[in-house]
Amino acid sequence: MQQLILASSSSYRKSLLDRLCLPYTAHAPDIDERRLPGETPDTMVRRLSESKARAISTLYPDNLIIGSDQVAIIDDYILTKPGNFAAAQQQLRRQSGQKVRFLTGLALLNSANGSSQVDIITTDVVFRMLKEEEICAYLERDEPYSCAGSFRSEGLGITLFDAIHSSDPTALIGLPLIRLCQMLRNENYKLL
Repeated sequence: MQQLILASSSSYRKSLLDRLCLPYTAHAPDIDERRLPGETPDTMVRRLSESKARAISTLYPDNLIIGSDQVAIIDDYILTKPGNFAAAQQQLRRQSGQKVRFLTGLALLNSANGSSQVDIITTDVVFRMLKEEEICAYLERDEPYSCAGSFRSEGLGITLFDAIHSSDPTALIGLPLIRLCQMLRNENYKLL
């Protein structure tokens, strides 16, 4: 049976993949993740998901390689990872009372034959109206500076929302496990 490789250094993606109790190796790809001129968010997340998997395929020539990427969009504006308190505070102010769409790309590359499956799972997050003191208290406690949208839904960030709409709740955290399992079954990979 082919081995699983996770093309990521993300602790969130590793934690999610651990839920499946499958053996895998994680290897961080070295790719340029900047948006190309004129590239739509959908196209970008598909491209980056597959590029991450293909970037390490020569190192793992007979494996199933998982690549994933995520962007958050509000009013046609892409929210990035804030990196610090001030940027996160600004993002949460902007999201207060709004709906934010998260596009989570997923690619499964069979490096033995070069075939790939690529998909996007959409998650809509409806933020409640946030008070300034709530934003500051949340950021000080959860420190979500490495997360697109400035929150961790698997943690205290859940208190910021009125609703989450998705066909796969793990997509919002960064790796859509329901869709990944479907892709693995398509490759005749034994999950149970």
